[in-house]
Amino acid sequence: MTTRGVLYVHSAPSAVCPHVEWAVAGVVGVRVTFDWTPQPACVGAQRTELSWQAKPGTAAAIASALRGWRQLRYEVTEEPSPGCEGARYSYTPTLGLFHAVTGPHGDILVPEDRLKAAMVKARLGESPLEHELERVLGKQWDDELEPFRHAGEGAAVRWLHQVV
Repeated sequence: MTTRGVLYVHSAPSAVCPHVEWAVAGVVGVRVTFDWTPQPACVGAQRTELSWQAKPGTAAAIASALRGWRQLRYEVTEEPSPGCEGARYSYTPTLGLFHAVTGPHGDILVPEDRLKAAMVKARLGESPLEHELERVLGKQWDDELEPFRHAGEGAAVRWLHQVV
């Protein structure tokens, strides 16, 4: 069984680009070469995209492999597959890693316990409900990554098919 996903490296210093390729290759089990292009939203940074097809859980493995590179901004998505929900991982140097479970249409699925916790915090006056809901939906990550996403519009996408 396989699923599909996309890795968006929104910004990486040039010196780190080969290390990103090696890290992703270690996860997917084949050599990868990305088409790096300048990232206009961050002087001196590069960006790339990779569409992949591999076993479920690959997005988590890619996010884990890249997590140690503090200079990166990236997102990894994985489509749902039989018996598995989808996933979205977003990383920025200032916010760290965000993970959300996604449904078949890409919507974030918020677990009941997280909603209950948000309501309790709001009821106790610890945080406004709107702020808590924005947090569970990853709004801070979206806000920080949005300028980098727009800079990649129209970029070429490379497909990688893992041999299974």
